[in-house]
Amino acid sequence: MLMTNGGDDTSDGASRGQLPDDAEGFDEFFVRILPRTIRVARRLTGDPWIAEDVAVEALARAHARWARVEPLAWRDAWVLKVASREALHHVRLRPPMPARGQERNESDDAVLRIALVAALIRLPRRQRESIVLRYLCDLSEADVALSLGVSVGTVKTHLHRALTSLHANFRADFEEGYVHELDA
Repeated sequence: MLMTNGGDDTSDGASRGQLPDDAEGFDEFFVRILPRTIRVARRLTGDPWIAEDVAVEALARAHARWARVEPLAWRDAWVLKVASREALHHVRLRPPMPARGQERNESDDAVLRIALVAALIRLPRRQRESIVLRYLCDLSEADVALSLGVSVGTVKTHLHRALTSLHANFRADFEEGYVHELDA
């Protein structure tokens, strides 16, 4: 497996979802977007190996559709959206299990990651896509709108509704967990 250092690749404008000045071939696109795609998948899965598999799968799908994906001004967002869907699908099927001997903090991180994915899965599709692209993929609202084919105002509405729903769900989940701990 190819592991990357996960360093920040936001030095050029293309990593924000904008089309570079000169046309980029798939090989160059792959090398540029792979680290970012792995980071997004890892944020959702919590596992670097699974994240790498998810990222490569998303890029394989881009390669298979390269004639349609290449001219897109938001092709980075397209790949990141595919990767996030694949990562959520993976977590939905098999939630990440904490490794033996992990510290309490790492276990807490796993619990929070599982809770976040569960809350994201409960959101309507467009709200979930908006949240993932905006906050996990770090795209601007304009880039999210472009990738989803909606207006910036619609993205803002989806984000507002999604954040309100996530806040309510997390508050209810944590209050319920807190009440159970008090009863014990």
